[in-house]
Amino acid sequence: GLQFVLTGTLAKHTRDEAKELIQARGGRVTGSVSKKTDYVICGTDPGSKADKAESLGVRILNEEEFEDLLAGVL
Repeated sequence: GLQFVLTGTLAKHTRDEAKELIQARGGRVTGSVSKKTDYVICGTDPGSKADKAESLGVRILNEEEFEDLLAGVL
């Protein structure tokens, strides 16, 4: 499954809800960004995780892109 990291405040879901949505589709949520991370889901006021994702070349999704991913790809 894909590996995700959540950062910032999500508008549509609580962090726990987002985690459950990912896990229900076979994905994993971890607390820190690494080369193994597939996506960083970025809400408002993201922390240093977004910067780390950028420096490692990890794909960053906003909440709308995350919704699209849940709807089709994941």
